[in-house]
Formats: sequence, C-alpha cells, structure tokens
Amino acid sequence: MNAVANAPADDNRRVESAPAPCPICGKPRSPRYRPFCSKRCADVDLHRWLGGRYVIAAREEDDAPEDKGAPPEESERE
Repeated sequence: MNAVANAPADDNRRVESAPAPCPICGKPRSPRYRPFCSKRCADVDLHRWLGGRYVIAAREEDDAPEDKGAPPEESERE
C-alpha cells in the first residue's frame, strides 16, 4: 500500500523540526543569541566577519560609464 493513500484528508498540519544548531559550535541555539548558542559564539562570528574570513562574493564593475555627450576632460585629450 502507498503511505500517501493512508494519510489523513486534513494534512494542513505544520511539521516543526528541531532548530538548526549553532553555526559555530553545534550546540542548541539560544533564543537570546539567535542563531548562536551564546555571546561567545556570536562574538566569534563577528570577529570572523571583521577579520575578513567571511566574504560576500561580488562582481566588481569597471569605472562608472562615461557621459558620451560631454567633451573629454583636459587629461583625456592628450
């Protein structure tokens, strides 16, 4: 038999899973320091951001597009 066929008709129940563990040490999260378990783990994470260990990848753009209608500046003419 198919397990889905045996499911109750009113299946709008919300399935709650255990919260994800602290991303630094793996202990259960604390609501006060969410998503971390303690101030220490929150500070470790902040130190990693400030120290450059974490980065958000971004594509660097070249210089801003120039105004095509404006005459070139003195330094560009030479």
